Amino acid sequence: MSASKEISAHIPYLRRFARALVGDREGGDAYVLATLETVVADPSRITDSDDLRIAVYRLFLDVWAASPINAHTDRSGALAENGRRNLDAISLKPRIAFLLQALEGFDLDQIGQTLHVSEIEAGTLIEAANGEIADQIATDVLIIEDEPLIAHDLRSIVEELGHRVVGMPRTHAEALAAIQQGNPGLILADIQLADGSSGLDAVNEILVSLSIPVIFVTAYPERFLTGEPPEPAFLIAKPFNVESLKAVISQALFFERRAGRREQSAPRVGI
Repeated sequence: MSASKEISAHIPYLRRFARALVGDREGGDAYVLATLETVVADPSRITDSDDLRIAVYRLFLDVWAASPINAHTDRSGALAENGRRNLDAISLKPRIAFLLQALEGFDLDQIGQTLHVSEIEAGTLIEAANGEIADQIATDVLIIEDEPLIAHDLRSIVEELGHRVVGMPRTHAEALAAIQQGNPGLILADIQLADGSSGLDAVNEILVSLSIPVIFVTAYPERFLTGEPPEPAFLIAKPFNVESLKAVISQALFFERRAGRREQSAPRVGI
């Protein structure tokens, strides 16, 4: 079996990680493709490792870091007019360690091996990430979820992170009506709603008029991580892991240019 086929089981998850790190589907997928091309050119980059999963993520990060634009972060804290993402929302290496732990489930030893640091240093990076995340400014969140218990669990997690829930619609129509009441800074959406309608369709209608990050919650994430459009950028599997959800919420907001800086007088936009 070729090296590229051996790592195929890890690719959907690597793409999820890449998108969270880079901030968009196209950019993340481009780095994953570059990683696969590197494997084809030199299979020893992963086959010489005892842990294939660690080797794949380590190679991806090496490929990603080789791009000059990723060699530093913007220390000004300001966003460029051309819409370049604010990569300084959380320091680079702690952000990568945080993603590996909370999103991919790596322990400190695995994080250390992936980032070429000791287990102790990996723990220090996680502590730094948690401290910086706590300093992020809160935003308004709309939860589109038809199961009351799950909706309230999501609300508790969102509020624990310091955000404010502005609505919990259960159907497509209720979701569109909720948007007329104000502009949230983040949407958490189930894909199957109470009346049999699609949360994906509701969100697509909302995004016609608004540009905000969306996290989809589904029992079948692999059905949407196909590489074919339309495809959600952020997915959480049911039953969800609380820490993973917190990680994705933070990352979604880090890459939203208006997160924490939404003007109080912003006009309301209806659908």
